[in-house]
Amino acid sequence: MLYVNTETIAGKTITESLGIARGSTVRSRNIGRDLFAGLKNIIGGEIEEYTKLQADAREQALSRMLDDARRLGADAVVAVRFTTSVVTQGASEILAFGTAVKIN
Repeated sequence: MLYVNTETIAGKTITESLGIARGSTVRSRNIGRDLFAGLKNIIGGEIEEYTKLQADAREQALSRMLDDARRLGADAVVAVRFTTSVVTQGASEILAFGTAVKIN
């Protein structure tokens, strides 16, 4: 399935808008990552464990958004965006959303 962050798809015509497709996941840190992150804060540099956690969460949210778009009967999703919010200390939600559309 095509998905883009633009409102149109080059070479395609949007024939129908089917509504918002969305997918989310809530992820929490774990004690092992937190201990290592604490050390990284002292030394400095990228906290790779958190980077991987966020990347995995984005991919899962995107996959769930595409599943939702398929459920709506879409051929594509346009205007794809990501947002994040803190659910509780140590846990955050990643939300992927866009407009499910039919295309020619």
